[in-house]
Amino acid sequence: MDFSGVAAAIHERLPELGERLAERIRADVDAYRDESLIPRDSLRRSCTANADLVLRHFHRAGDPDPGPARDTGRLRAQHGMPLADTLHAYRIGFEFLWSEILKEAHTHPEVSDAELVARSAEIWSLFGLYAEAVAEAHRETSAELTLQREARRSALVEALFTGVIADRTTLWEAARELGLPERGPYAVVAAESTAPGTEPLAGIESALRQAQLPSAWRLLPDQQIGLVALTTPTAESTGLRVLRRANARVGISPGFDSLRDTPQALRFARLALASLPGTGPGVARFDDNPLAMLVAAAPAEAAHLVTVTLKPVIDLPAPERARLLETLEHWFAAAGSAADAARSLFVHPNTVRYRLRRVEELTGRALADPRTAAELGAALLAVRGAPVGPAPHGPVDGHGHLAAREAACQDPHGRGT
Repeated sequence: MDFSGVAAAIHERLPELGERLAERIRADVDAYRDESLIPRDSLRRSCTANADLVLRHFHRAGDPDPGPARDTGRLRAQHGMPLADTLHAYRIGFEFLWSEILKEAHTHPEVSDAELVARSAEIWSLFGLYAEAVAEAHRETSAELTLQREARRSALVEALFTGVIADRTTLWEAARELGLPERGPYAVVAAESTAPGTEPLAGIESALRQAQLPSAWRLLPDQQIGLVALTTPTAESTGLRVLRRANARVGISPGFDSLRDTPQALRFARLALASLPGTGPGVARFDDNPLAMLVAAAPAEAAHLVTVTLKPVIDLPAPERARLLETLEHWFAAAGSAADAARSLFVHPNTVRYRLRRVEELTGRALADPRTAAELGAALLAVRGAPVGPAPHGPVDGHGHLAAREAACQDPHGRGT
């Protein structure tokens, strides 16, 4: 009997061989012991098919067929088995088969040691070929499954943000699939993208998960929006630290308890984002500045307020206009203290007082009047960060900052909310 005869003799015991091989793998690889992950029959069939593949190669001449190996890789990926464990089991299978071949060969003296040495090189070459097929199929299938999961996850997140899901049972199922608790408190986050398709908060889900804050995100052409579960008493402060490290422009909604309120919370988060001054990074919470939120929520009305209250200042030459607006802003930030405003502006308090009187003269409004102060404060919030200066249609036209704020109050598809 030659070596092919040895392989043929073992092949006759194939069903029993497949059963023994499955038990060996189950005993040696922890991940295979969970029958809910890898059913016993599935493992036995896979072991039998792969043993058949190898033995046929030795007792029937022909090119290696990686088909069953690819099937194994694909199945294990579908079962959620890690690739490392799959390859470990595959190696155990080859070692088991080779030991069976050696046992059978030793009962046939006509099979020389030299031939066994040559065949050992061949079987490990086969192992390399088939292991590569297993790994390739596993990676391909895992990538496909990941894309499917991400598509499903993205669809569920969008459904929450647009209010498509309303039934309590469905909301609970969506929360469970997204890894979120059924009840809040939650908060919605909206971050401004610097270019279409870019993630201003790259890696945010992983960073929040490490901080024990489950979240679910969706990337839009101009924003990245997310729903964050505030699961601990310190969750809000922890989340703020994580978001500030991203160095992006971020708006955060007030906390809320029911997933049904997610669409409204998204609007609040976008208003908070729209209220951020300038163009640099920053984090704004809706509750931090209610007046700024009102201004951002009503851009057309805010633009009219600027015209009514600040137009004489806006119409000034750029240098004087900038000085007066900056002084007003510092005066409001200093709670109406000229001395504190002067310190932050690095000027004399009398300079601040002179500039404030100049604003009063131009506008015909007294800053000592609380109603006037409120109106000027709201107008200043509206014009802050917007292109200012004389214009045929008022200080902030349809292409200014206020229009951008109005656009920010759209749902994920660009519809008004």
